[in-house]
Amino acid sequence: MLLELANWLATDIRAFAVFNYLTLRAVLACGTALLVGLMAGPMVIRKLTQYKIGQAVRTDGPQTHLVKAGTPTMGGALVLLSIGISTLLWADLSNRFVWVVMIVTFGFGWIGWVDDYRKVVYKNPRGLPGKWKYFWQSVVGIIAAFYLAFAVSAQNGDKVFDLFTQWVHSGFSMYLPNKADLIVPFFKSVSYPLGVWGFIALTYFVIVGTSNAVNLTDGLDGLAIMPTVLVAAALAIFAYVAGNAVYSKYLLLPYIPGAGELAVFLAAIGGAGLAFLWFNAYPAQVFMGDVGALALGGALGCVAVIVRQEVVLFIMGGVFVAETLSVMIQVLYFKASGGKRVFRMAPLHHHYELSGWKETQVVVRFWIITMMLVLAGLSTLKLR
Repeated sequence: MLLELANWLATDIRAFAVFNYLTLRAVLACGTALLVGLMAGPMVIRKLTQYKIGQAVRTDGPQTHLVKAGTPTMGGALVLLSIGISTLLWADLSNRFVWVVMIVTFGFGWIGWVDDYRKVVYKNPRGLPGKWKYFWQSVVGIIAAFYLAFAVSAQNGDKVFDLFTQWVHSGFSMYLPNKADLIVPFFKSVSYPLGVWGFIALTYFVIVGTSNAVNLTDGLDGLAIMPTVLVAAALAIFAYVAGNAVYSKYLLLPYIPGAGELAVFLAAIGGAGLAFLWFNAYPAQVFMGDVGALALGGALGCVAVIVRQEVVLFIMGGVFVAETLSVMIQVLYFKASGGKRVFRMAPLHHHYELSGWKETQVVVRFWIITMMLVLAGLSTLKLR
């Protein structure tokens, strides 16, 4: 929005041409989201408290969490508000990738909103039944996966539909270009062709899986939001490189025209996340809720697919992966062993709480682990 205004003003005042620089708009997007979040935060918390939108705490969880009952939840709406305003102000709204990521983010946010609403109204910590939550996540994920299969492969937005029709006319057997392959990090030329159906399947699992992984991690004050900010910052670098023909060629990454604009969106996530952390730091004044966790996870997964860094996301989001695996292992072993457990409690952060770690220790140590994993992910830019 402001980019278009700046371009119009630049015809008479050349100084406004500076807003065409992607890095500047990314910084401004981060600052705008941070400012919006900090300014709107107290008002949002007051409204949530006024409408008695308080967190219902699981009775079978750590007993130290019972004091958190009634703390305002659905604070992820503040994060989405900040991201939406900042992105609309500073991003190039003609960019196809900006819109698909925004649709995925707010689509998953809507699912989370319904889930949180049911928790608040019916005082049921389980919220929306799992099968319905997964169904709507699948709807959004599959639609995004089909679109991205051709949007990533096309040179520009005008060619997306043409590529889709070519695939249909080929009897659904057309191959995608090399830049749509699954890239293996730390190797110069190791990648695996996916084909259209393989790309769609991978994209679906990355988006839906990441969304649920972030949601499972969101169990302690500040635990999920900081790793999300760190991973988003790293993905912004990958997006900038993938959208630049010179840098992508030098670093042996696929060139995805238009992907660089996602750096603005990811910077907005960073600013919005830091603003939310201001209120979510221990002891939290507000919880994110599914409305924020599902949305942010879906956003990270969608961006990783666009910049062709699904495996790197798996590395950088190692905390999210570990939390998810702990739940899967616990459930499977519980059923197979007739009631025995591997962990004291799942997800993993509860296991460490019950092992004697203080909540703040768990949170900060998981942050440190994420920082190291993000650095490992960024090293794949050059270590090949």
